[in-house]
Amino acid sequence: MDVAGALALLERQGATLAVAESLTGGLIGATVTAVPGASRVFRGGVISYATELKRDLLGVPGELLEREGAVHPEVAAAMARGVARVCGARYGMAVTGVAGPEPQDGRPVGTVFVAVAGPGGQVWGRELRLEGSRERIRVETVHEAVDLLSSVLQANIGEHSG
Repeated sequence: MDVAGALALLERQGATLAVAESLTGGLIGATVTAVPGASRVFRGGVISYATELKRDLLGVPGELLEREGAVHPEVAAAMARGVARVCGARYGMAVTGVAGPEPQDGRPVGTVFVAVAGPGGQVWGRELRLEGSRERIRVETVHEAVDLLSSVLQANIGEHSG
């Protein structure tokens, strides 16, 4: 499903979205806001490129970051929960990973973790192993994040409407 379809599902459910981005550096927010009418469901986002911003703005536990580094599924989950809280959104979506050119936190280039946090504290995640250039990894991350969000929203149709 494309971004417009995901936004339509959010609107149908009366829900809102916020995004926390690391390796995509704002590309998800730009992609979402390129859709006319996005403001009806998109609250905003945080570009937490630096590890300390993940901790200080989004509430990712410092001990988790110290133990695992910023590229970890639990970090993505905490980022998603944190951005939903900070922005007052029903759903938070987060991405963290390695776009290159060098490995980071012991993770190879192309390692990406995507998470969506929803009502009731539930979190859905996806681990990606992407290949290609830095730009291709970033663009594919956006597609995968939107796909995960769409899957979550489709599964929740009717559960949170109104």
